[in-house]
Amino acid sequence: MARRPGGPAVYGEEFSFVSPLIKYLLFFFNMLFWVISMVLVSIGVYARLMKHAVSRKRISKAEAAFACLAVDPAILLFAVGVLMFLLTFCGCIGSLRENICLLQTFSLCLTIVFLLQVAAGVLGFIFSDKARGKVSEFISDAIVHYRDDLDLQNLIDFGQKEFRCCGGISYKDWSLNMYFNCSEENPSRERCSVPYSCCLPTPSQAVINTMCGQGVQAFDYLEASKVIYANGCIDKLVNWIHSNLFLLGGMALGLAIPQLLGILLSQILVNQIKDQIKLQLYNQQHRADPWY
Repeated sequence: MARRPGGPAVYGEEFSFVSPLIKYLLFFFNMLFWVISMVLVSIGVYARLMKHAVSRKRISKAEAAFACLAVDPAILLFAVGVLMFLLTFCGCIGSLRENICLLQTFSLCLTIVFLLQVAAGVLGFIFSDKARGKVSEFISDAIVHYRDDLDLQNLIDFGQKEFRCCGGISYKDWSLNMYFNCSEENPSRERCSVPYSCCLPTPSQAVINTMCGQGVQAFDYLEASKVIYANGCIDKLVNWIHSNLFLLGGMALGLAIPQLLGILLSQILVNQIKDQIKLQLYNQQHRADPWY
């Protein structure tokens, strides 16, 4: 590097402000999540196609189940995968090609996603009653479509067994489902029952009795407690959150760190690229006019 008396520093042709470490660290960082996003999209599409294939073989209103897409795990996987794919695409190509527009798009979108997550957490804490109501609505919708979506059914069964609960507010919420409804007009064999995942485990049974919740909705709380987990899942979920605040805080931090790292690296790289462009313009001007 040489310096003219009284003039700015003149850098050699091989000098670059762009750090290869920052550039390729950001590239491989995005490449990792790009691959993960494609896996999520593939799983979501495959699950969706399998549901359509199964629904054609059923003489039922299977399409009615897909009306409530918010509780369809396949749709959720697909949506998250597509969003992640678009973001990481901008990050990958932007860092590799040193494209300021793509890098700024990546940084801006990632910042928006991060701020939305923070806002959702803060609002959920401040308006905990409303958040509880939204969770209750979500669980009620899931109960309504329990028999219409196999993935959703497995998810609910897992949740009820894991948290040892039944229904949203209480086990009688299962009357919201057309198959478990207690009305006399319901011809289903599962009328006034609850899913087997609500039942208390019986160690002596080698095979799970899927009809163990038969007619349980007609029981009062004390009587039902002898057969099933009579408490609702919302209260159980709230208690679990209160008991695992450090775990949830660690998970939130684990989600925040990659996002903040992506924002930081992309902004550093953008500034380096801008400095490199200024250097190239200066060198071109200097070659054209040595006295510039």
